[in-house]
Amino acid sequence: MPFDPFDWIDAEARRRADAGLVRTLRPRPAVSGLLDLASNDYLGLTRHPDVIAASVRAAREWGAGATGSRLVTGSTALHAELESELAEFCGFEAALVLSSGYAANLAAVTALTGHGSLIVSDAGNHASIVDGCRLSRAGTAIVPHADPEAVRKALQAHEGRALAVTDSVFSVDGDAAPLPELADVCRAGGAALLVDDAHGLGVLGDGGRGALAAAGLAGDGGIVTTLTLSKSLGSQGGAVLGPARVIEHLVNTARTFIFDTGLAPAAAGAALGSLRLLRREPERAGRARAVAAALYEQLTGAGLAAVRPDAAVVSVRAPSADAAVRWAADCRAAGIVVGCFRPPSVPDGVSRLRLTARADLTEEQIATAVSVVARTAPVS
Repeated sequence: MPFDPFDWIDAEARRRADAGLVRTLRPRPAVSGLLDLASNDYLGLTRHPDVIAASVRAAREWGAGATGSRLVTGSTALHAELESELAEFCGFEAALVLSSGYAANLAAVTALTGHGSLIVSDAGNHASIVDGCRLSRAGTAIVPHADPEAVRKALQAHEGRALAVTDSVFSVDGDAAPLPELADVCRAGGAALLVDDAHGLGVLGDGGRGALAAAGLAGDGGIVTTLTLSKSLGSQGGAVLGPARVIEHLVNTARTFIFDTGLAPAAAGAALGSLRLLRREPERAGRARAVAAALYEQLTGAGLAAVRPDAAVVSVRAPSADAAVRWAADCRAAGIVVGCFRPPSVPDGVSRLRLTARADLTEEQIATAVSVVARTAPVS
């Protein structure tokens, strides 16, 4: 029998199936009758007419693609405009737009560290941060979740350049990092602080300016933040914001910036359209938080084990991975789409349903969603 170099994949597939961890792609239709509580479209802007119009204008003016890396032909006046307005809106000196939030985190983590330096990373950080740590060639200390004292001890044990990195809002449970305390620890320890604000932009802070603005830390000379344009701004792409010298350093050293094709003009145009709309309608940020609070209060009122949200993510714990999959499927059959988080996506091994609040949800839709989730809940 001929040698098959991929026989091992079948064994891995059986292992995933036995553990209830099989993942499948589910293409969605352009128009659906299902109520969406699974996407990250926190402000309901992905289909907003103004945002779509901005995307179309950008494609017509600049073409379908960026045509090359940002350092060759992929930078346009539109990219520069988006970077300038993002930095000003969030309160930082400068910004750099990349093709995704994942690429932004890889760029920031790897370019700000290196051999001989130390990264102190929260155990609940996003996979893009974890991968950045692995690629950085720096020593990495994984500290307990949301524990500034553990960060302090890790920094004290190291001499030389150091970077502490954390999500602002953690995507699994929707809880917020203790940013003021972490900033104090980093200042005392001579370390920089990198904050992934993917789930804070558009939801937290005055008018949605983000978690660092909410904490009074926007523009701090020792802090860098990363963003995604694919959640509250309803588009695609990512950005790094911080002191101008940090951004210039990334332009010259960050491999996911230097060697990647620039963000498509249509995506840059859509993100800029969303940012300007948010300036005109800052109440959308508060509405997203209010919807999350209503979901939490009604879910816990129905006896479910939900985690109090600090932004727009509401997590509901399930008894097992298999139960979470069945629960999500039952919700879909009843007309509600929810997220289903299982290992290895959850650092604590606890499977969950993940509901995301949207600023455009009505009170009736909130009540319907809670009713369906509660009615289909598995027995522990």
